[in-house]
Amino acid sequence: MTRLSASIHTTRLGPLAAAVVALWFLASLTLSLTGVFDSRNRPPLAIAASALVPVIAFAIAYLGWPEFRRFALSANPALLTVAHTWRVAGITFLILYYHNQLPGVFALSAGWGDIAIGITAPFVAWGISRGIAKSQPILLWNALGLLDLAAAVTLGVLSSAGPLGILAHGTTTQLMGRFPLSLIPTFLVPLFIIFHLITIGIIRQRKE
Repeated sequence: MTRLSASIHTTRLGPLAAAVVALWFLASLTLSLTGVFDSRNRPPLAIAASALVPVIAFAIAYLGWPEFRRFALSANPALLTVAHTWRVAGITFLILYYHNQLPGVFALSAGWGDIAIGITAPFVAWGISRGIAKSQPILLWNALGLLDLAAAVTLGVLSSAGPLGILAHGTTTQLMGRFPLSLIPTFLVPLFIIFHLITIGIIRQRKE
């Protein structure tokens, strides 16, 4: 395949990717509004699946579909990075914790972690866009961002109602299964994980 034909194929993936993300959001919104993610006293399996399946699907497409991988690596890493600014909304977790609506073991970690990533995201994005940021600090920042999200998902499950909530003591993360908070673990968390993974791929490609 020539470089021109490869570029045409990857360009065509743009509308497809946008459509998939839009349908993914609508599915998460619909399931949230209908109460599917409200686990009550059951393990939060629906939320866990909604958080993991998109990331697994992305990984499979990235590793097994060369055109998709080229499309993903053609993204602007500065834009992907600045999108994480939205994570300053993690202050919501802290507010809900102080109102005894979320457990501290989850809310404090997820809240402060998201705030730290969200506040620093514009500076990292600026460094990338100016070409002055070193690759190692960028990779470290993305690794920390992934760690924050992984910890949030893990602590959320372990603080949930039901048999998996071994860290739950009174207040649980059941609220995270209700709209609008349910959109965070079922849409925003996997989306941000994918953004981190793409950015890491781009930076590693530039180092080669």
